[in-house]
Amino acid sequence: MYDFLFLTLQHEYMLQAFYQDIHIEAGCDEAGRGCLAGPVFAAAVILPRDFFHPVLNDSKQLTAEQRSEMRIYIEEKAIAYNVASVDHEEIDRINILNASFRAMHLALDGLPIIPELLLIDGNRFHAYKKIDHHCIIKGDGIFSSIAAASVLAKTYRDEYMMKLHEDFPHYHWYNNKGYGTAAHRRSILKHGLSPFHRKSFQCISAQMEIWE
Repeated sequence: MYDFLFLTLQHEYMLQAFYQDIHIEAGCDEAGRGCLAGPVFAAAVILPRDFFHPVLNDSKQLTAEQRSEMRIYIEEKAIAYNVASVDHEEIDRINILNASFRAMHLALDGLPIIPELLLIDGNRFHAYKKIDHHCIIKGDGIFSSIAAASVLAKTYRDEYMMKLHEDFPHYHWYNNKGYGTAAHRRSILKHGLSPFHRKSFQCISAQMEIWE
């Protein structure tokens, strides 16, 4: 049941459509795991056998405009998809790794179709019900369903953080989306933590405190 597969193939000409040809596959990925503020988002996506788009790739390799275009295409063409999140408070309670798994489980819970095989981006996962899964390192640059999940998770989270930015503009979340950029950390030094910061994270590095 705990089948951990570690692949390091590089994304060359196109993503692989499927891992196998028998079972219904769902790709899963998360966004926001390394952020200092905001929730972690995860998506689960089931794609049709004929799904293809030449631009689809790991969301980190796409521009914001490309991600927005791919989100529309994925939502139109996918057999099923769902996006879920776990907030900063639960991240602080159960840690970010468990929160990422929790978000993936919630995304899978919302699929209208029950998958028979899960493709998980990364090297670890908590088994979901009794469904077999494969953990695939850099899977969002290898398999289409994981890449699609990465795009949805990233765009939904970015959208959420841009809305938060309206109430907390001094943290520059419109640009950094909660990641620990220098400008973000300087704003924390100046304004303190917001209600949406992850208190279990080291939001201000010792080096920056000395530098300031």
